[in-house]
Amino acid sequence: MATADLNPGVITPSAPPGNGLLVLLAAMTPEQLDSVFAKLTVSFPGEELLIATPDAISEALPASAHPSFRIVAAPASNTAWTLIATDFVNAYQLAEKHEARAILVLGSESGSLSSFALRQLANAALGPTDLAVPCYDLPPHAGLVNSAILYPLTRALFASRVRFPLAVDLGFSLRMAKRLADAAQHFTAINQGETPLWPVNEATEAGFTIEQFDVGSHVQSSRPDFNTIFPLVIASLFSDIKAKAAFWQRFRPLSPASIAIPMPPAPTIDTAADIAPMLSAFRLAYSNLHEIWSHVLSPNSLLMLKRLAATDAAAFRLSDNLWARIVYDFLLAYRLRTINRGHLLGALIPLYLAWVASHFNITASGANPEGHIEAVAAAFETEKTYMVSRWRWPDRFNP
Repeated sequence: MATADLNPGVITPSAPPGNGLLVLLAAMTPEQLDSVFAKLTVSFPGEELLIATPDAISEALPASAHPSFRIVAAPASNTAWTLIATDFVNAYQLAEKHEARAILVLGSESGSLSSFALRQLANAALGPTDLAVPCYDLPPHAGLVNSAILYPLTRALFASRVRFPLAVDLGFSLRMAKRLADAAQHFTAINQGETPLWPVNEATEAGFTIEQFDVGSHVQSSRPDFNTIFPLVIASLFSDIKAKAAFWQRFRPLSPASIAIPMPPAPTIDTAADIAPMLSAFRLAYSNLHEIWSHVLSPNSLLMLKRLAATDAAAFRLSDNLWARIVYDFLLAYRLRTINRGHLLGALIPLYLAWVASHFNITASGANPEGHIEAVAAAFETEKTYMVSRWRWPDRFNP
């Protein structure tokens, strides 16, 4: 992974006009669009820029409003919270049609990113990098599904340090666009075009270059429904891991760190009030879902969960290695269809809430939130041998 230049005082060389960049925008409010256009104007001064926006937006924009932008229509995406299979098909088709050599995809909240960050992502994709990804600076208790599962799981299995493997703002080369479009064709062919794709996994498997950039804070004005997106995202990641099993079972050294992950101070919160409903959900699930968990988890994991269910809130801690084994066991059960996949992913939710409660307790005691997340990721790496062994011999639980 290449090293990103994090100094905003350093002037990044600008590509010449007509640089071959296609900027593909998500559906946005007029206010969001104005912010993004202002940032793009600063990022690409004096350059002609090809911008693709959803039909309704492009038709409403007067041609004289942004004379340096050539605005074309793009199909509207059906989701605003992540990139889906049809987005990558549309991106590649537009790039081919307009002879672009790189693509910058910006989500609806990209107006909160700096002009310098947009230029970094674009320049990387126009240069030697196949996939340019952002590293967002989020509040300590934001993005916890990513912190608990998506980041540590993809880091352990694909040896990648990309902190946000499902980022909605991306820069990528034309050959990366083709790779993603080819992967997406499988889903669009079976009417599953709204399935999220995993660009980092695709790039890693293909041996393409990945570069990560610290883009600063990322404001999210609206949050999707947790009970809707959790099973969808986890199912898509589990399916992608299943499809790439021959790749990730081989040992690969973890890529070197390219940027320093921000280390925010431990938050000051009312931990008891925050974790009480999470622990109630976990304890209720221990009683009601124990039979389902017994088909998925090892006897040793079940014993540790039994002890946790009886632990006082203030002392509640779910060990990093136990959490890694729980996620790996659910991944294996998803592959084997041990139980109905919908029921399986539903049974993972109270265990995830137990992890969140434990994370809150750990950070409230003074631990740095990002430091704990890095420790979780390290535990997933340590337990990868457990995962590989169970994947090859699923009927055998390791001690």
